[in-house]
Amino acid sequence: MQFSIIAVNILYAVIGVVLMYVSYRLIDRLTPEVDFPAELQRGNVAVAIFIAAIFVSIALIIGKALG
Repeated sequence: MQFSIIAVNILYAVIGVVLMYVSYRLIDRLTPEVDFPAELQRGNVAVAIFIAAIFVSIALIIGKALG
């Protein structure tokens, strides 16, 4: 097992997590009328599904870009 392959995979994972966070914060800023954390605290399932869809779509885009 080569250390360089493991290091590159860890680097890609870190880049992916950072890009997911930045993308979520960008979408949160672009929709100021919706307070995502407050809606999740209230148990709003629609907002939870919307956020999950955002994460899945961003993950697919990042995965294709890094892969």
